[in-house]
Amino acid sequence: MKRKIYLQMKPLQEAREIFLNCLDYERMLTGERISTSDGLGRILAEPVFARFSSPNFHAAAMDGIALLAEDTFGTTVDQPKQFRIGKKAFWINTGQPMPEGTNAVIMVEQVNMIEEDLAEIEAAAFPWQYVRKMGEDLVATELLLPQGHRITAYDLGALIAGGIFQIPVIQRPRVVLIPTGSELIDWEGSAINTLPPGKVPEYNTLILSGLVHECGGEPVRWPIIRDKKELIREALTKAVASDGQMVIINAGSSSGSEDYSLSAMESLGEVLVHGVTIMPGKPTILGIIQGKPVIGNPGYPVSATISFEQFARPVLYKMQGILAPDRKKVPVFPARSFPSKLGQEEFLRVNLGRVGEKIIANPLPRGAGTITSLTKADGIIRIPINSEGINMEEPVQAELLGEESVLSRTVVIVGSHDNTLDLLGNFLTKHYSEFRLTSSNVGSTGGLMALKRGIAHLAGSHLLDPETGGYNITYIRRLIPEVPVKGVNLVLRQQGLILAKGNPKKITGLEDLVRKDLTFINRQAGSGTRILLDFRLKELGLDSALIHGYEEEEFTHMAVAVAVLSGRADVGLGIYAAARALDLNFIPVVQEEYDLVIPEKYWEEEKIKALLSVIRSADFQEAVKALGGYDLSLTGKVVF
Repeated sequence: MKRKIYLQMKPLQEAREIFLNCLDYERMLTGERISTSDGLGRILAEPVFARFSSPNFHAAAMDGIALLAEDTFGTTVDQPKQFRIGKKAFWINTGQPMPEGTNAVIMVEQVNMIEEDLAEIEAAAFPWQYVRKMGEDLVATELLLPQGHRITAYDLGALIAGGIFQIPVIQRPRVVLIPTGSELIDWEGSAINTLPPGKVPEYNTLILSGLVHECGGEPVRWPIIRDKKELIREALTKAVASDGQMVIINAGSSSGSEDYSLSAMESLGEVLVHGVTIMPGKPTILGIIQGKPVIGNPGYPVSATISFEQFARPVLYKMQGILAPDRKKVPVFPARSFPSKLGQEEFLRVNLGRVGEKIIANPLPRGAGTITSLTKADGIIRIPINSEGINMEEPVQAELLGEESVLSRTVVIVGSHDNTLDLLGNFLTKHYSEFRLTSSNVGSTGGLMALKRGIAHLAGSHLLDPETGGYNITYIRRLIPEVPVKGVNLVLRQQGLILAKGNPKKITGLEDLVRKDLTFINRQAGSGTRILLDFRLKELGLDSALIHGYEEEEFTHMAVAVAVLSGRADVGLGIYAAARALDLNFIPVVQEEYDLVIPEKYWEEEKIKALLSVIRSADFQEAVKALGGYDLSLTGKVVF
């Protein structure tokens, strides 16, 4: 069959159909026979029929005496019957073969011993009472398991019981994974203490290996191939000639000057699709060489994963004669509106937690290179190609990446960022393994508004009232007067200027922020840190318009610290713990109160009680002290 080569961007569904329909699956894999003990998770290549019956004899189902039921007929309490042990009645244990001439068991609890070998019963038995008849479970020659069945742990027992000690299974599809890129370094077997600038440890194929295993395949990771056209073509030639059934060449799938995967695939076979209208994963290349599927997989980890899930995963399952299992979908309510680009289907990774009757979705970072958005994700929201985003007022479907039951055991915190929240989540699970914590960084004001909308169990807040000098209460009364809440102090913390190590720009205080030689990095509008900054600038009579970088925003203290560390900014306002974590200089500005604002309706919930218990625990507080910059004199106390 002559196939058409598509070089223009294709919608996801069309790209999948082109790729999946071009392959001859029957010729890709052969069958093999393996020991039944190695069969867990394997797919049967043929139907399996029982060789033995199970049980293959009449067996006692209870401890007691075996006898002929007909000999007991007419027995009552008023007219008991006696049997001599060893003649018409026989002691028997569960699972033992029934003696010849018997067809019933009287439970030992219903036997009265008159003499050492004389038993008396007070009720009649019926034929086959408490007896497992021969073939009760399996009958020799009957179908045990059908072709295409995935072997479970229970199946292993049934197979052995049926006399099947070897099974015919479909060969595991072998997937050759080729990492490419001159920036990559091999971390295996080497001691890497520091990363040279521009170098990255190669881990994409490790992720892909795990995904291949989950699909029932066998990954084969090849050494890193440098960005040279001839080397990539040579590696691809060898991979296609190997005994692998699929080849994934990672990175080199876009249109950069050193992306040679496309030209290599074109020279050796057919490129079916170059570019898919999905985000992340747009640069994916789909091709076929010598009858084998070849995928040019994007280099960013999130893109690589999405590309694998949409194209490699269904092919690997189809090779084995089964459909890829569907993930469960649940309706969720976005914590905020998510804009998206028209013309691309977006896969948005989200944290999920049940608050009241609703499952709330908080977005994770959307960058294709943000691998932590995969490790932290509970689900994926797919934003359609013809949509400009999703509205926070309307429920949408999310594909679950884990068990739904965990969502009801999740504490959802929305609001201001603090480094102690990560510790709190870890210690909550350590102390109470059934619970977990997720947090979304939207600033203190955003946290209070989340409580108003009923999409969070608690909010982290440090909103300073310039008139009273107090924290949070004024804003709570003004923004959410209809929500009865309690406030628990998490920490008192040092806010100040985060500077490059050694303070090369000789910054002395907030007054220096208007200097023309300085670049500032700010926090988002509505955050307590932003409100604090604006208040102090007003006190000092400084115009924010004169601060270079005032409009550049980050959502966490660590992101501010990273901006300073990388040289993107000279200074930012943040907490001491963030500066210390990255070995940066710090000039204190103020000690502030960081509280957890908890609606009273959640106060008695077990997961909230557990969280408060952790906050008050000695080991959590010791860990917080080790971060530096925190005063724990009010930690765990109800402050309003």
